[in-house]
Parts: sequence; structure tokens; C-alpha cells
Amino acid sequence: MSNVIEEGQVVDGKVTGIQPYGAFVEIGENQQGLVHISEITHGFVKDINNHLSVGEEVKVKVINVDEGNGKFSLSIRATEKKPSVQSKPKSKPQQKQAIQHNNEDDGFNILKDKLEEWIEQSKEREQTYRN
Repeated sequence: MSNVIEEGQVVDGKVTGIQPYGAFVEIGENQQGLVHISEITHGFVKDINNHLSVGEEVKVKVINVDEGNGKFSLSIRATEKKPSVQSKPKSKPQQKQAIQHNNEDDGFNILKDKLEEWIEQSKEREQTYRN
């Protein structure tokens, strides 16, 4: 590996530390970068420790180089193939359509009828306490 690490390069590295916000990866002699938690893998990462461990060898892509500070922003997920998106089941929209095909006035009328029933029940219970 050459000593010059440039943006866009894919290099091998070794995880040297894990924090809640990301993992530090050694990518060269005296060179270390950060893989932000959002760049660990495709999808949501709640705990980095479920995906990486200290000492683990990883392949990372350099996504940003701050030459002035000698900082490297790295990505593991950029080296992985994005998983195919599974289509969501269509049952929910179908259920919504079925509901819409019923009488559209039923929703509020049923609640109105129930409300009257509940008021009557409440009055009956109130009478039992007063007697």
C-alpha cells in the first residue's frame, strides 16, 4: 500500500476502537480514519458492536480526506453491494380500498349510535350509585 491515501480509494484496514458514533480504523502506518455509524452497513445500525469488533479486518472506502488535520472519513457500506429492496405486501392498501367501498357515511353514524348507547349505559350506572 502506498503512503498516500486519496479520496475514493478502497483500502484494507483494522478496527482499533469503537464508540457510539462510529468505529476508528487504522488504514496505514500512523494513519487512522473514522467510519461513522451511518457508514457501517446498509440499513439502520443501533449498536456498532453488533456489526464490528476491535481487531477485525475490514475493507473501507475513503469518502473524505482532511489533509490539514490528517483526518479520513471512511465507509464500509460503500464497499458492499446494496441489498435489493423487497416490495411491501399490498394488503394494507387493499384493506383501505375495501373500507372505502362500504357506505362512506357509516363511520360517523356508527360512532353516533354507539355514543348514544354509551350515554344510556352511563346514566343507568349513575342511577345504581344514587340508590
